[in-house]
Amino acid sequence: QVQLVESGGGLVQTGGSLRLSCAASGRTFSSYAMGWFRQAPGKERESVARISRSGLTTYYADSVKGRFTISRDNAKKTVYLQMNSLKPEDTAVYYCAAAPGGVDADYNVWGQGTQVTVSS
Repeated sequence: QVQLVESGGGLVQTGGSLRLSCAASGRTFSSYAMGWFRQAPGKERESVARISRSGLTTYYADSVKGRFTISRDNAKKTVYLQMNSLKPEDTAVYYCAAAPGGVDADYNVWGQGTQVTVSS
């Protein structure tokens, strides 16, 4: 089983960019689909972006399409979330998660989260 550690969060102004990284330990990273999720205060956790094991297939929430890009480097055991044109409503704790199998499988391994704050 993999363990996940996120980094790259911080404070940014509206319209700015951030790149989140999620580094995995373990030997089977490439057998997991990966996803980025977020949870804002008082709201439920939501899926932001998901990527298949090969990296060839990606899915995005409608709210981030065209602004966020998920990618992975299986050799480095890392998944990324490039976030551009950030808005205050993107403020949340962002979590990286892993699903053994396809992108629609159960995401049962989670990182500790990284805070993203977008100021208006």
